[in-house]
Amino acid sequence: MKFSTRRLTFTAAIAAIYVVLTVAFAPLSFGWIQFRVSEALTILPFFTPLAIPGLTIGVLIANLYSSAGVLDLIFGPLATLIAAILTSKIKNKWLAPLPPVIINAIIIGVMLGVVFSSEVTIPVAMLSVGIGELGVLYTLGLILMFVIERRAEINKFFKEL
Repeated sequence: MKFSTRRLTFTAAIAAIYVVLTVAFAPLSFGWIQFRVSEALTILPFFTPLAIPGLTIGVLIANLYSSAGVLDLIFGPLATLIAAILTSKIKNKWLAPLPPVIINAIIIGVMLGVVFSSEVTIPVAMLSVGIGELGVLYTLGLILMFVIERRAEINKFFKEL
């Protein structure tokens, strides 16, 4: 993939939008019960692999606000990176939201179960994260996907990146 100002700007914009959405909805974005609105953006690698670094960087920056501490700065971006790479490989739009749901339920669920062990068990944290991801991705994520698919100028933009 060739470097360009346009690609760098796109990556930075994805990171910035992710951070803004996470922080704007902060009460829902952090803790062992999460409904992170910004996770809707994790369907973007279905359209372009350029979203992968933007999402990963966005999660890293957003997790600076997390009460889970340094573990969230390590495992949050790692989970996002893995899920985004897997999403970019999927060809079926109905399956594209699954990698973030599954990967975050496992990695982030375990991490939150460890961090908040006095409040929640690991299986409950995994289930909580998975349900939140499932809700966001299969509502807001699919809406975003359908908007992108139906807008010719957006499709053209992604293809020209």
